[in-house]
Amino acid sequence: MKAAVLNSCPGQLEIEDISIDSPGPREVLIETKAAGLCHSDLHFMEGLYPHPCPTVLGHESAGVVAEVGSDVHYVKPGDHVITCLSAFCGHCESCIGGRLSLCENKNTELVRSKDAPSRLSRNGEPVETFLHLSSFAEQMLIHENALVKIREEMPMDKAALIGCGVTTGLGAVFRTAKVEPGSTVAVIGCGGIGLSAIQGARIAGANKVIAVDRVTSKLELAQALGATHVVDASDGNAVEQVRELTEGHGVHYSFEAVGLKETAEQSFQMLRNGGQATVIGMIPVGTMVEVHGVDFLYEKTLTGSNMGSNQFRTDMPRFVEMYLDGRLMLDEMVSKTISLEQINEGFAEMKTGAVARSVIEF
Repeated sequence: MKAAVLNSCPGQLEIEDISIDSPGPREVLIETKAAGLCHSDLHFMEGLYPHPCPTVLGHESAGVVAEVGSDVHYVKPGDHVITCLSAFCGHCESCIGGRLSLCENKNTELVRSKDAPSRLSRNGEPVETFLHLSSFAEQMLIHENALVKIREEMPMDKAALIGCGVTTGLGAVFRTAKVEPGSTVAVIGCGGIGLSAIQGARIAGANKVIAVDRVTSKLELAQALGATHVVDASDGNAVEQVRELTEGHGVHYSFEAVGLKETAEQSFQMLRNGGQATVIGMIPVGTMVEVHGVDFLYEKTLTGSNMGSNQFRTDMPRFVEMYLDGRLMLDEMVSKTISLEQINEGFAEMKTGAVARSVIEF
């Protein structure tokens, strides 16, 4: 099958023919139908986060079940599914407590043993699976606890977005921060995750939703998806502008969806007393974030969110329903569809900040 392989970190993706094994007892073989280009993949391509190579990147995807292992009963061939990197064991303390994204056993129990054949290989040599998925390929071989069944009428390119960016943004609002109706919200960064957080704030009933970005086209899209106000961060002090829009108080909730030290610190600075800042973006390894210690006396909170603190087996079908009944707007978030061969061009466009989401259609 064709796949986009990262042979060195940092490095570019190379389209190659690789082999994929047959499903083990609890594994599922999926025909990939769509895969979104996520900034997280770019972090690994640029070497900001380490990963063994060679590997097939990609983790935001949807497809159709082709074959199942002998012990799989949740799905059958022909089922439409969304994949999720929040694969779960189902019995550790985090899983039992409903925090699937923090599963303690996913990297031991949901992977093949070292003496078993690799799920992916090239000329007989193992190719690493990325985040339990590797969706920049025509097929995926994954553990059954890394997918969820969805309704067949859900378009695959929109379903793929729910696999990461949408769930991360909505989940940060609904599950991590638990935004309340009537509150004020600021979202820094209007890419796929930030736009999803903006929609989550709208759906949650926030009175004021402030979008912060440096790109005019992204701010315009943010308004179309639910932002009540916009702040151009390239023109003046973003924190001061947010405070001006909230009568000097600051916001109840802020969400950082960029992954930078500066924006993480800004998300905390724009809080009102008692407010909560949630960092969604992947800040590079080794980066330290600084805050003014006195602010903790005013009960301000700085917290992180991993994949929106999701419970994806229940969350994602609900998000599908939100899309199908018109409450969740996903068509507008797909900037363009591309082929697998255009993947490096897609990531180059991502770096310019001009696109919300590019989606590979297989």
